[in-house]
Amino acid sequence: MSEARVEHLTTSGVFTLDGGSWEVDNNVWLVGDDEEVVVVDAPHDAEAIIEAVGGRRVVAVLCTHGHNDHVNAAPAVADATGAPILLHPDDRVLWDMTHPDRAPDGDLADGDSIRVAGADLIVLHTPGHAPGAVCLYAPVLSVLFSGDTLFQGGPGATGRSYSDFPTIVDSIRTRLLALPEETVVNTGHGDSTTIGAEAPHLQEWLDRGH
Repeated sequence: MSEARVEHLTTSGVFTLDGGSWEVDNNVWLVGDDEEVVVVDAPHDAEAIIEAVGGRRVVAVLCTHGHNDHVNAAPAVADATGAPILLHPDDRVLWDMTHPDRAPDGDLADGDSIRVAGADLIVLHTPGHAPGAVCLYAPVLSVLFSGDTLFQGGPGATGRSYSDFPTIVDSIRTRLLALPEETVVNTGHGDSTTIGAEAPHLQEWLDRGH
């Protein structure tokens, strides 16, 4: 049985895209035990994330997508901990806007599994909010880390470059709503929800897209 647990902190900063900027609060999720952790998204405040890690070994910094408010602290966290930064290659175009001189260390691909503290995080490619957006599913913990793909109340935003509403709804319908209803959804911003709480609203989202 896994001893892995989920830890949470919030960081604040600015999201920039398409010439606009917005003040945002971002969730950072740590998954692991007293010895090792993975960091799910590294936004805004590298020092706070490193402090939350403590002296533990960081297996990887996992980027749910390449928007600056999810990756801007990733190189500093990686450099401080020796961890690799992993990103789906379809989001390099977004990553490079923030870090043109620093490539990710490896790719996240659909079906990949990252193991930490006896728990497996399974990569689900869920494009729509961004072309390389991924969610990370930990079956043993009954937890999904959804980035900006699924929130309490619906899909992530698709009004900006490299995003598409029908694609995000299809990703949620085919990849996420197939998960057990009791799965806790830990999001990139705001409060957590469950698959069961969001599933009944699928038709509303589909209707909104027409």
